[in-house]
Amino acid sequence: MHTREEKLEAFGRLMDVLDQLRVKCPWDKKQTNESLRPNTIEETFELCDALLKNDTHNICKELGDVLMHVLFYSVIGSETESFDIADVCNMQADKLIFRHPHVYHPSQVGAGKPLPLDDPDFQLFAESAGGKNVEKDSSGTTQFQQAKTSEQVLQNWEQIKLREKDGNRSVLSGVPDALPSLIKAYRIQDKARNVGFDWAKKEDVWAKVHEELDELEAELQREDKERSTHELGDFLFSVINAARLYKLNPDNALEHTNQKFIRRFNYVEQHSIKEGKSLNDMTLEEMDKLWNEAKKYETE
Repeated sequence: MHTREEKLEAFGRLMDVLDQLRVKCPWDKKQTNESLRPNTIEETFELCDALLKNDTHNICKELGDVLMHVLFYSVIGSETESFDIADVCNMQADKLIFRHPHVYHPSQVGAGKPLPLDDPDFQLFAESAGGKNVEKDSSGTTQFQQAKTSEQVLQNWEQIKLREKDGNRSVLSGVPDALPSLIKAYRIQDKARNVGFDWAKKEDVWAKVHEELDELEAELQREDKERSTHELGDFLFSVINAARLYKLNPDNALEHTNQKFIRRFNYVEQHSIKEGKSLNDMTLEEMDKLWNEAKKYETE
């Protein structure tokens, strides 16, 4: 793999290319935050698709596209003297250091500038570490002994974000409104869990799942579309909750099923063409037969 110097050189090369395109390319020259946003969303989904398929070649390619967008927004920011890529990197580094008091010493907050022990930021940093868990070693250096598991790290992360000067105003305010609904439900539940709002035992969730399914079936039988829609949402939310408790990613699971359905349906369609029929002309029994063939070939 590449050395650190080679990585920095490559990063600088990409920045140089983008700077040149911003000046010399008519398309790049006219881009704004608003015009780039749809492309950014598309590139992010393409990266997610490559990640799901574990396609290392395309993961590398799509990461480059996403990175280009990060740099592009930073170039636009620098043109208005609002921020540049150095501000982006330093802000992210400071945030990571601040939110990992079990790893970093307070003196490393703020681009390495030492903070006196009576500084409010230090006190906040110490409090974020759990207060009572802040200790001093034999040399007088402050050490943070908590967060020895990933679960504790996540819990502390949410607590620290609530205490930051420009952090989240509430536990759930950090969930982006624009997230797809399935992912948003998972993140909402996960954030609530990090402050202790969760099932005592994961098995308890199944009673809620069955309760929501019964309520959905009851409203469907009444043919009340509005109430059925609400109950469908409650049922899906409870199923996502169950997936989270069993450490399953519902978005990945659903996408795997989407791809499986596409493969099997394509098989049905292709074989209907071979038989000289359109899908509209086939009976359900004929399509089911081909569907079962597709399932059989997948398991062989």
